[in-house]
Amino acid sequence: MTKVSVIIPSRNERFLAPTIADVLEKATGDIEIIAVLDGYWPDPQLPDYDNLILIHRGAPRGMRPAINAAAAIAKGDYLMKCDAHCMFGEGFDEILKADCEDDWIVIPRRKRLDAENWCIQDVGKPDVDYNYLSFPDNPSDFGGPGLNGRIWTAKALERTDPKYDIDEELSFQGSCWFAPRDYFYYLELMDDENWGPFWNEAQELGFKSWLSGGKVMRNKKTFYAHIHKGRKYGRGYRMDSSWAKQGATYANRWLREDKMWHKQKYPLTWLIERFMPMPTWPTNWREQIAEVLGESQ
Repeated sequence: MTKVSVIIPSRNERFLAPTIADVLEKATGDIEIIAVLDGYWPDPQLPDYDNLILIHRGAPRGMRPAINAAAAIAKGDYLMKCDAHCMFGEGFDEILKADCEDDWIVIPRRKRLDAENWCIQDVGKPDVDYNYLSFPDNPSDFGGPGLNGRIWTAKALERTDPKYDIDEELSFQGSCWFAPRDYFYYLELMDDENWGPFWNEAQELGFKSWLSGGKVMRNKKTFYAHIHKGRKYGRGYRMDSSWAKQGATYANRWLREDKMWHKQKYPLTWLIERFMPMPTWPTNWREQIAEVLGESQ
């Protein structure tokens, strides 16, 4: 039987315990959970589950290093990374394994979590099934103008037919993703030297996968629900502006240069063209890229 290693990087997380409990309750196959306590101890203490492994760091090192530390000891054939404030659909692990090729990163459908009552939150909007990358010309974007993920509601409404239950995805939030363990290492994840400790996780995953001949796929047959933390709950991992600028600047370079990574087969412009037309992108986007990004990026 194949095993799934669920990796949960966490920093001052209020909902880590219910997230772990939910993973254990909803999984129907062989799993292990590796939670990284990045510079803190949960209070109250986590229950002592047989298939829960804790990595504790005396000082926080960031999300990417936390994911790498967990992956290094993972015994699973598949890795699933999730945020420490998520709930899941019944049998999510077996459903994701059933439709995951060797060179795929798979993203479950995303719902919205009411964490106080630990249930799905109905906000009158469709589930999140598709995302696009914004045209990098918005100076108000956190970290500066960049290729940032945005919810693509119009596409979700167009693709409700069951034939799209497994469908290509350009970008995603980064709060949950699933991949074969061998593929994680083939993609040389996670690269904190170039991308920084936190920002643009989905861009690193997506660019490396798509542009080396793999795919990012959305699986609507199962789901995870993610909390919007906002001001009410605050952030665990702080959003340092220098980290955001580093990630945004490095992502933009993939659009300006044809080859940013030694396993890359296609330029990012090839991927953008594959998903056009997209919101915020002008029809003459190729002509505008050099001017928008500037020679200093």
